[in-house]
Amino acid sequence: MHSSYWGLVWQQFRKHKLAVAAAVVIIALCLLAVLGPVISPYSFSSYEAGAVLQPPSGAHLLGTDELGRDVFTRLLWGSRISLAVGIAAMFVALVIGTTFGALAGYYGGLLDNILMRFTDLVLAFPALFLFIVLSAFFNTKLIHLILIIGGMSWMEVARLVRSSFLTLKQLEFTQAAEAMGARDRRIILKHLLPNALAPLIVATTLGIASAILYESALSYLGLGVQPPWPSWGNMLSNSQSYVWLAPTLTIYPGLSIFITVLCFNLLGDGLRDALDPRMK
Repeated sequence: MHSSYWGLVWQQFRKHKLAVAAAVVIIALCLLAVLGPVISPYSFSSYEAGAVLQPPSGAHLLGTDELGRDVFTRLLWGSRISLAVGIAAMFVALVIGTTFGALAGYYGGLLDNILMRFTDLVLAFPALFLFIVLSAFFNTKLIHLILIIGGMSWMEVARLVRSSFLTLKQLEFTQAAEAMGARDRRIILKHLLPNALAPLIVATTLGIASAILYESALSYLGLGVQPPWPSWGNMLSNSQSYVWLAPTLTIYPGLSIFITVLCFNLLGDGLRDALDPRMK
């Protein structure tokens, strides 16, 4: 019998079979992304002029694309970029959103009003439209893509942290820390933030899925990752002209996006159930 909180969380999480399966798939995808250059004997940009649009074979596991490049290799590299952008962008969103939410929830008053109204203002704009506009103004380097997606994905995190802090600062342990003369920074970092981790963990998994979708959409529109670097989005874009001649070129990256986003969403659902404070 687990006695600790995280032991109970793990016990509850294991009961969610779909979430466990999704976690296994995500771990496998991450391993494939890291080990991609070792697994595949090809470079993502190398091509064979005489092997254009080839079906799957012993030499090319998933066939070749319109330029004779190995599709499996490009999928592996695409997973690297998509997962890296999703995770890094969500990290940026967590830093910004946690800072805004913590300050607004802990101090309240005028600061809370200013920060939350600014958050509402950013939320009022359509996200994809803003991504497209910002991507058009900045160079399409990977770091810019991460900052754009992360910088426009922090609002839900800010609201979650604020609502958690508004509840937590009313509890006895916070009041005891204040009575003992603890500084605001210590109370926020040592007492309140660790107790607000549960909704943050769930928001992170769901946010990574959204960031991968945004990266794929921008790359599909030609505003994200640029050739010859592969991403699932620009692989979809490049293959649309050959959808009837070689439909698998569209299916592979589309299926990769679908499975990855679905698994992160299932993982988020499982974590949300496991981290529910009302669980037995």
